Amino acid sequence: GGEPLLQPAFVAQVLRACLEEGLHTALDTSGYLGRRLTDAMLEDLDLVLLDLKSGLPDTYREVTGRDLAPTLELGRRLAERGTAMWARFVVVPGLTDQWQNVEAAADYLATLGTLERVDVVPFDQRGRATWHTLGREYRLEMTEPPDEGLLERVRGQFRTRELHVR
Repeated sequence: GGEPLLQPAFVAQVLRACLEEGLHTALDTSGYLGRRLTDAMLEDLDLVLLDLKSGLPDTYREVTGRDLAPTLELGRRLAERGTAMWARFVVVPGLTDQWQNVEAAADYLATLGTLERVDVVPFDQRGRATWHTLGREYRLEMTEPPDEGLLERVRGQFRTRELHVR
């Protein structure tokens, strides 16, 4: 895990080396540090996996402690350049599953002409140990994974925009 754009120079070197070897390239990012993604790096990218953690700015801030705008800006930039994207939306019960939050995310993603698919991902507790190891408060300690009914409702909200949903 982690955000690759924390080390943009290294990412640029890896992308270029992969391109020179004829390898397909992909970048998995939250988009928050998208301004670190240079035009040269974009030329070396085949696909961006964009984690859209929320559709509403207030919910995004609650989830990440950061602003949503840089992620939205990166998505628009990628679409304008013709870069293929897959979006991921994690359904966290009681946090990101609110109807209006999903609607806002779906509305935004529907504007990205190069978006190939949306993966609706159920929250799980795999990250719990990391938070404990770091000695940080884990606010989602008691959060249960979403049930299939909730996941299907969220998928349906994305599908109403004719998005390819997995």
